[in-house]
Amino acid sequence: MSTGNPICEPDEAEDAPLFAAILTPHRSLGRTGFYAVMAAVIVLNLIGIVLFSAIGAWPVAPFLGLDVLIIFLAFRANYLHARAFEEVIVTPVDIRIRKVTFHGRSREWRFNPAWTRLHQAVDEDDGQVMSLTLDEGRRRLDIATFLPPVEREAFGKALKSALAEARRGPTRTRFD
Repeated sequence: MSTGNPICEPDEAEDAPLFAAILTPHRSLGRTGFYAVMAAVIVLNLIGIVLFSAIGAWPVAPFLGLDVLIIFLAFRANYLHARAFEEVIVTPVDIRIRKVTFHGRSREWRFNPAWTRLHQAVDEDDGQVMSLTLDEGRRRLDIATFLPPVEREAFGKALKSALAEARRGPTRTRFD
């Protein structure tokens, strides 16, 4: 076989991803926004502490400080949960789903693309995709659980076309 052959070797064609995506939870408030919100909360609570202390209700001050702590801890938990992600890779041979929690624990599933179907649960009222499930007969796996419905629908369309391409087999060629 010549070295200039543009056709992929069988191992390369089977391992070449047809589709790869890393799904992460969306967080709308960045670092600057977080600092702005926390500064506003602290300023408002300091104003409240001064006003309540001026009228003699100083025991309210620790509770206003507790508000700041609770809001800070809520943001911290929210940002910790943003570390979670799902990795979806479709090759002609298999579908690999890896879910990583915010703690860093990882679980991986493998499906055969020839037998796996993608089911979409659609809300009857507004037509939005509420869930995506990979179904291989006796095994089912919900994916893209933290995506909003609009993004879930676009992801479902892309994944469905990748599954259709995977069922056709390794037909792509490599050009060097």
